[in-house]
Amino acid sequence: MPNNKQYSLSIAKQQITTLPVSTFKGEISIIETPSQAAEAIAFLKTRDLLGFDTETKPSFKKGTPNKVALMQLSTDDHCFLFRLNKLGITDEMASLLEDASILKIGLSIHDDFHVMHRSSDVEPRGFIELQAFVKDYGIADTSLQKVYAIIFGEKISKNQRLTNWEAPTLTTPQQIYAATDAWACLRIYKHLVMGRFDPAKFAASQAPDPAQNENS
Repeated sequence: MPNNKQYSLSIAKQQITTLPVSTFKGEISIIETPSQAAEAIAFLKTRDLLGFDTETKPSFKKGTPNKVALMQLSTDDHCFLFRLNKLGITDEMASLLEDASILKIGLSIHDDFHVMHRSSDVEPRGFIELQAFVKDYGIADTSLQKVYAIIFGEKISKNQRLTNWEAPTLTTPQQIYAATDAWACLRIYKHLVMGRFDPAKFAASQAPDPAQNENS
């Protein structure tokens, strides 16, 4: 690993708008019944690395927060959307979330579980917080969209973030958005630990063009 301590990499929102959009293109399974949840968890427990995220219906009234409506767990090519507003957290889900041997990669995990604790006493184990993890690679930004843009030069759309995650049926754009966020966490982690990200290359791409300075 190169000496990343010397870097403090960041990207502006305006730069992100010009990047191509990246979305999850694998299989998406919506989990709404206990039997579906048990089957999905059995499959996920065969993996040792998963992407993780949650979605909560936005509350526009101060002091009336909502509970987590959706939990996403993703492999490289299959994302499961657990509709917690219909299911709650089943015993099988809790066992996976508390299994330290299966690494779950997420961003702002503390916030996710702060909200989840409104309806469950599950104690998360085996989680890796990307906001802290990426600092070892010289990345100063902490939002998923910015971290992803720095590493891959691509943009994750946030257009569905404030939609109704407790709707009777999730729309296709909602499903893709939710799956992309969990998958993106996994993709970021694997890309970094495999040594594929060069912070010096990104830093060089952000450096001012000397020719422009001479002509200004």
